[in-house]
Amino acid sequence: MSSNDLIVSLDIGTSKIRVIIGEVSNGAINIIGVGSADSEGIRKGAIVDIDQTVQSIRSAIDHAERMVGISIGEVYVGIAGNHIALQTNHGVVAVSNEDREIGEEDIERVLQAARVVALPPEREIIGLLPKQFLVDGLADIQDPRGMIGVRLEVECTIITGTKAAVHNLMRCVEKAGLRISGIVLMSLASGMMALTKDEKQMGTVLADIGAGSTTIAVFEGGSLAAVSTLPIGGDYVTSDICYGLKTQTEHAEKIKLKYGCARIDDAADDQKFKVMRVGSNVEKEFSQLDLANIIEPRMQEIFQMIRQEVKRLGYHEKINGYVLTGGSVSMPSVLPLAQSELESNVRIAVPDYIGVRDPSFSSGVGMIQYVTKYVRTRGAVAAKRAPKTKAASGGGASKPGIVEWFKNMFKEFI
Repeated sequence: MSSNDLIVSLDIGTSKIRVIIGEVSNGAINIIGVGSADSEGIRKGAIVDIDQTVQSIRSAIDHAERMVGISIGEVYVGIAGNHIALQTNHGVVAVSNEDREIGEEDIERVLQAARVVALPPEREIIGLLPKQFLVDGLADIQDPRGMIGVRLEVECTIITGTKAAVHNLMRCVEKAGLRISGIVLMSLASGMMALTKDEKQMGTVLADIGAGSTTIAVFEGGSLAAVSTLPIGGDYVTSDICYGLKTQTEHAEKIKLKYGCARIDDAADDQKFKVMRVGSNVEKEFSQLDLANIIEPRMQEIFQMIRQEVKRLGYHEKINGYVLTGGSVSMPSVLPLAQSELESNVRIAVPDYIGVRDPSFSSGVGMIQYVTKYVRTRGAVAAKRAPKTKAASGGGASKPGIVEWFKNMFKEFI
C-alpha cells in the first residue's frame, strides 16, 4: 500500500448511514473524514426502499466529500443481517511449481477449491475466511507462501448470504454513483476494531446493538465461529419512550439521547425536562427517573435476548466475556446493567481515533482496519487525493460487472 492511499467505508445502518475516510500512511491509519445522514429506506437492518436508501447514501457521501475536499468514487461496503450464514469447508490442491515452493497462484487455487460447495439456489458466497493452511499434513500454518511442499490444504469458513439481500445492497450503492471495491462482513469488521487477539482466542461474544437490530458474533479459537441477528435495538427503546410519554417519535429520540439513563438506580430525580404531548399544545414535565423507568426494562430485555441467543448457538459455556458496541450502548449506565443481566465480564468498545470516539462508529472504523490488514494492495485504493469536480463525482464512471467482481472476491481474504 502506498503512503497516500485512502480507504472509504460505507456503513448502511437502520438509523444512520455513515461514511468514514481513512488515510493509510506507512501502515498507520488516520481518520480524516466522516459523513453521516439519516437512514431512509432501511427497516431492521434490511433495505425496503431502494430509492430512499440511494438518496441517504448520496447525502452521507456528500457530507464526507465536503469535509475532506475529495471526490469519492469507490467504497468498501459493510453487510449484515439475519440472512448471513457460516459454514466450514476444506480445499486441497497439488503444488504446481516444479521446485515445490508454494506461491500466490497455489494459495488462490486452494481457496478456489474451498469455494466449491453445494448451496441452495437463493444463496451465494460473500467471502471466505481461512482458519489454517496445511502443507503435507503440517497444520496451524497461517501463511504458507514460500514454504516447500507437495500438497496444500486449507480449512476455512465460508460466509454466505441471500442473493436478494446482497444484490439489493450492491444495487443501492451503484445507483448512488459509487463503485464497490469489496463487501466486508460487519461482524468481522467490528471484531477487528473491538477485540484483542486473546479475546478472539479464548471465546468472546461481540454484540453490536444498533437502532433496528442487534448483531451477535461469537469468536473462538482466533476466528469467527457463529453469527446471528436479533430484530431488536435502540429503536424499540425510542418507541417505548414515545408511548410512555405520549410524544412524537422525533421528540422521543432527542429525549433519549439527551436525558436517557439505562438504570433506574443511577437516574437523577432532580433532572427535569418538558415534553410536548401528542394531541395537546401543553408541555408536561418529566424527570430522568421517569425516563429510566421506561428504558431499563427494554434494555434488560435486549441483554436477556443476547444471552439466550448465545445459549441457543451452543456457546454459553465457552464464553469468557462480552464486548458491546453500536450506537445504543452510548447511553449512561448501559455497562453496569449489561454486567448484571449477562452475568459475565462486559466492556464497551470505542474506536481510538479522533473524531470517531463513539461506539456507533465501530463497524465503519473496523472495516478500514480490516481492509488495511487483509485486502490486497491493488484493490485497496478507494479514493485518490484530487480536487472534487463535477465529472469525478458523477455516476457515469464505468463499473466492473457483478460476475467479474464475485470471481475475484476470494482474493481479498488472503
